[in-house]
Amino acid sequence: MATLLYRLGRFAFRRRGLVALLWVVVLAVAGGAAAASTSTASSSISIPGTEAQKAFELLEERFPGSSPDGATAQVVFQAPDGEKITDPENRAAVGEVVAEISEGSQVQQAVDPFQARAVSPDGTIAYSQVSYETNAFELTDDSREALKAAAEDGRQAGLTVEIGGDALATIPETGSAEVIGVIIAAVVLLVTFGALVAAGLPLITALIGVGISVSVITALTGVLDLDNTTPILATMIGLAVGIDYALFIVSRYRAELAEGRKPLDAVGRAVGTAGSAVVFAGLTVVIALVCLAVVDIPILTKMGLAAAGAVVLAVLVALTLIPALLGLAGKRVLPRKQRSLGDGEAAAPKDKPGAGIRWARLVLRRPVAVLLAGVVGLGLIALPASDLELALPDNGSQPTSTTQRRAYDLIAQGFGPGTNGPLVVTVDARGSDDPQAAAERTAGAVRELEGVAAVTPATFNEAGDTAMINVIPTSAPSSTATEDLVHDIRSEAGDIAAATGAEVLVTGQTAMAIDVSQKLDDALAPYLALVVGLAFLLLMVVFRSILVPLKAALGFLLSVIAALGAVVAVFQWGWLADVFGVEQTGPVMSLMPIFLIGLVFGLAMDYEVFLVTRMREAHVHGESPHESVVTGFEHGARVVTAAALIMISVFAGFIGSSESMIKMIGFGLAIAVLFDAFVVRMAIVPAVLALLGKSAWWLPRWLDKALPNVDVEGEKLQRELADSDTPAEPEPAANRS
Repeated sequence: MATLLYRLGRFAFRRRGLVALLWVVVLAVAGGAAAASTSTASSSISIPGTEAQKAFELLEERFPGSSPDGATAQVVFQAPDGEKITDPENRAAVGEVVAEISEGSQVQQAVDPFQARAVSPDGTIAYSQVSYETNAFELTDDSREALKAAAEDGRQAGLTVEIGGDALATIPETGSAEVIGVIIAAVVLLVTFGALVAAGLPLITALIGVGISVSVITALTGVLDLDNTTPILATMIGLAVGIDYALFIVSRYRAELAEGRKPLDAVGRAVGTAGSAVVFAGLTVVIALVCLAVVDIPILTKMGLAAAGAVVLAVLVALTLIPALLGLAGKRVLPRKQRSLGDGEAAAPKDKPGAGIRWARLVLRRPVAVLLAGVVGLGLIALPASDLELALPDNGSQPTSTTQRRAYDLIAQGFGPGTNGPLVVTVDARGSDDPQAAAERTAGAVRELEGVAAVTPATFNEAGDTAMINVIPTSAPSSTATEDLVHDIRSEAGDIAAATGAEVLVTGQTAMAIDVSQKLDDALAPYLALVVGLAFLLLMVVFRSILVPLKAALGFLLSVIAALGAVVAVFQWGWLADVFGVEQTGPVMSLMPIFLIGLVFGLAMDYEVFLVTRMREAHVHGESPHESVVTGFEHGARVVTAAALIMISVFAGFIGSSESMIKMIGFGLAIAVLFDAFVVRMAIVPAVLALLGKSAWWLPRWLDKALPNVDVEGEKLQRELADSDTPAEPEPAANRS
């Protein structure tokens, strides 16, 4: 591996103009394809194997033209204080608004609340259910503006008018904080390298990689039916790893120059050693993202694959474009004091040990104290995770400043909280002798269950063999009482089927959210076992050890549980909510634990690979266990610190997103990197290695022979370079006879 990458780095350095041009061409082609694409992001979520999805597909088949996946809006009207919505003047104003909405080009139906009896018992609140022919992200701006204009006309008539549903949903924005994160990353790079050009290279290459990956995702959005958050996730991960991977190679290149190597040899050695670490660090991230497929939620699988593609692209950019740009930059990648050195001239040694060496020696003197402090500290932060509540976000989790949240609250006030999340009970009566009787029996059985506020009469399809029954719970959509009601209805389905021959299924957005959460819960343990197991095997190959990968996995679990505890404290309990811009607290998004596990595991292993491979390299070259820890920190601590600060800055930038899912993921990843890099990798890892001593690198002989030797630390490369100035390189094809 190291020898192959050595040659690749030298090739890119020598053919720097060609390599740089090729990447520019790839960026231009991808950008052109994205600009030419007219496809829109998917807003539908398919959950194969769940009852809610099965019922949804049944409704699409049996009720053609009903557009069950179409956008919806609840236009909620409230009369002025002291008046009724049923007063003639207010009733006329409501009618005018509904009629105006009905004229929209994409509107399928706007129901008159007085005809539908959608008026609150006290007569002060009413709502109109509006359905559209297309999903929320295919609605035109004209349709949204027409909806808002109609609501504004109602307000001009003296009514309070708010709009719920998903018709006003837009593609989430990340805000200016993302740009601030990149600026902070630039400052960290400048401080780390002390040279503007060296600081700029990781940023330029990361932006090129992200630009290509996001452009490809945009161009393929329609073809692959990708979600609107997919490019945001790819940007988040691509920026972070792209900057970090380039940072490690540039840093190693400068270190090789400081030791007196010529630029061509220095770039080869940098790509051969640090590049090997980049490859395996990237593989751990890719494994974590690709394994999201085990959850069996297509949209999650596609997001993971897209983000994994961004990581692969970041690795390729680091291994090829960085050496090319280093060749173009020349000595400008060095601080001014070192630019006067001639090629092959070593820099003067430092007068005193750096902060990394001093910290490593401190940990080696007090390993037990450092280990206990790290484990206990993260354990305390992890405590809130024991109160973790999971749910998919709905309009009830929106900030109170939004019209969607105000509409949600008005409906709950006038009709009860369950009206915001009605359940759709589907009766498939094709196997029944009397479909009407089967539907009536189903409605009667559901009506007797605890937690049911209302049950509407059955609506049959044209064939008369399938019925829909709307059920209004007494509790809010995200409450455990509503979840219990869904399970109770499904429990009754067996008895109904036995008595009538009809199949009863429960669907609707609330039931779909419950099934998604259950599917994620069921997949969490297999996913964790698969990711940790595969990465454990990969790290055994890298480190030629059993205990080092085991320590890496346990450290990750500690940091990810602590990160979940911090997420619960901020987003569920509301601690420091104002600081992080959390306007509405509530249950943690169901996707959060599995996302956090997948992404943090891959990123945590980055620091493990970068830091510990340098220790392994020193150990292989004859240093004692304690000396190798110090050497690893001497060469890696400053760079790992900078890399962690950059990742934290990039992820923290997404806390400014208007989308609660992106905000929560950004915070979770940022705090997890903070814990993992500075507590686990920089404190717990050296403390454990100090206590283990030589046994840290123990590997049974039979296993050592069975595992492939990928030479991440460059031992084979060092031997080849000792025998000759450069490893033997194949001749160009044109020169072969």
